Amino acid sequence: MRVEIWSDIACPWCYVGKARFEKALAAFPHRDVVEVVHRSFELDPGRAKDDVQPVLAMLGKKYGMSEAQAQAGEDNLGAQAAAEGLEYRTRGRDTGNTFDLHRLLHFAKERDRQDELIQILYRANFAEERSLFTEGAERVVELAVEAGLEAAAVREVLADPSRYADEVRADEREAAELGANGVPFFVLDRKYGVSGAQPAEVFTQALGQAWGERSPLKLIDEGGAEACGPDGCAVPQH
Repeated sequence: MRVEIWSDIACPWCYVGKARFEKALAAFPHRDVVEVVHRSFELDPGRAKDDVQPVLAMLGKKYGMSEAQAQAGEDNLGAQAAAEGLEYRTRGRDTGNTFDLHRLLHFAKERDRQDELIQILYRANFAEERSLFTEGAERVVELAVEAGLEAAAVREVLADPSRYADEVRADEREAAELGANGVPFFVLDRKYGVSGAQPAEVFTQALGQAWGERSPLKLIDEGGAEACGPDGCAVPQH
């Protein structure tokens, strides 16, 4: 069974939602045959690459919040994250363009290090004092190496804006086609969608339902057709 998760590194609910989903997945009896794939979704695809803002200022501008309201929201998110065992800095964070991070996540998928990288990027963005957006490419390279990727290869990807750009855009188009207008957005076996950072119990139910309702293969067999098997091939008798 495949679970696809559309998310953005700048999305705090994606950070929390991933932890809740993984709690459900860890207890799922068929965990070993569930493939998890992370898909790209930019919360602010039009943001310039050098446009980095404090989170509180961004929230105020985007949602018309006062600084006190924005800070209260961050404090609430911090409490929600802590409940899932996650660190979350409620003050002093910034936010910026995530397109290069998404490109790198597609590269990491080819190296089977995607989940490791996305978790490290979440931690860097939400829990660490160093900015993910202002320290330049070498900061991202450092994190990618921690995820098990080769520094030289990562630098090559980051230096070429065309690398994996089509894959990012394809993910975003597909999200729109599936009706996802926000993240996190979970798709189970292309049959069920779960929107938002739902409680672990909701993911448990969704996993069980998707697994239980997998369609068995419908065999069309008119009978009598020759075939090969582990014991060899049947030879027609005349």
